[in-house]
Amino acid sequence: QVQLVESGGGLVQPGGSLRLSCAASGFIYGTTFGSYGMKWVRQAPGKGREWVSTITPLGTNTTYANSVKGRFAISRDNTKNTLYLQMNSLKPADTAVYSCEAGIGGTLFSRGQGTQVTVSS
Repeated sequence: QVQLVESGGGLVQPGGSLRLSCAASGFIYGTTFGSYGMKWVRQAPGKGREWVSTITPLGTNTTYANSVKGRFAISRDNTKNTLYLQMNSLKPADTAVYSCEAGIGGTLFSRGQGTQVTVSS
């Protein structure tokens, strides 16, 4: 069972920046962190889960939701088993619990508990 632990959330003013991390461990036998496609998703209070960004296993391709494109950057360090999300120009609408997900071939294997991001003056 893949374990995912997010960190880096907090309270930030509009226009500010945060960098989230997702540490992965406990990979399925025969796999490594570099075997998994990774995603960031978020859930705002009273709303459903929203996809934010995806990165392929080797980090060669990334995609973003239109709402964060140009402001957020997903990356990964497969030597450290860690996923990142650099968030710039934050808006109050970005307030949510941010979670990371790990999957292979479109199958979701794990989602972390999440880290709270609050954007407010």
